[in-house]
Amino acid sequence: MNRRLNAAPGTLPPELRRRAEELAKSGRAVVLAVDGRCGRGKTGLGTALGRELSCPVVHTDDYYLPFDRRPEGWRTIPAANMDFERLRGEVLDPWRAGRDVLCRPYNCHAGTFGAGNLLPGGGLLVLEGSYSHHPDLGEQDLTVFVTCPPECQARRLQAREGGRYENFRRCWIPLEEGYFSAFGVEEKADWVMDTALADN
Repeated sequence: MNRRLNAAPGTLPPELRRRAEELAKSGRAVVLAVDGRCGRGKTGLGTALGRELSCPVVHTDDYYLPFDRRPEGWRTIPAANMDFERLRGEVLDPWRAGRDVLCRPYNCHAGTFGAGNLLPGGGLLVLEGSYSHHPDLGEQDLTVFVTCPPECQARRLQAREGGRYENFRRCWIPLEEGYFSAFGVEEKADWVMDTALADN
């Protein structure tokens, strides 16, 4: 059964910080994965973890598949836009083995890789973003699911995305919900963090 928290986006609740610190001091190479609904505060939590625990943060948004490698009808298939093979092979598996990692963020719109970022192996790695709890990425050491009520999500996405909000409403939100439902993502998470507090 997961533990539930209420916190504003971009903040690190003390209970979660203590658990993450325990993992960081365990002497093992560990992965804390932050997944959840778009517009709920995943990136803010990942950033707070990285800042306050001085650990690297890897974003799943940097591991999209090139368009020419996506299956036909990928916009209707949850996670079909993700390059799990590269994320696991280049980052997660080497990190879990205690080796250094070279992160190569991919810009799917430009079709180019960014400059590689070397992460010295060992300790705590935060994996932040949609589909970071997907079973194809292997078992994570700690999982956090970030959420808030639908009306709260709509307000935040409208403010953040402007004219692109309709694309989220029609495409990305249904795909995410399909993924959460298919794999029981929220139910299986170690911690569930509700960020509606900031909107009250």
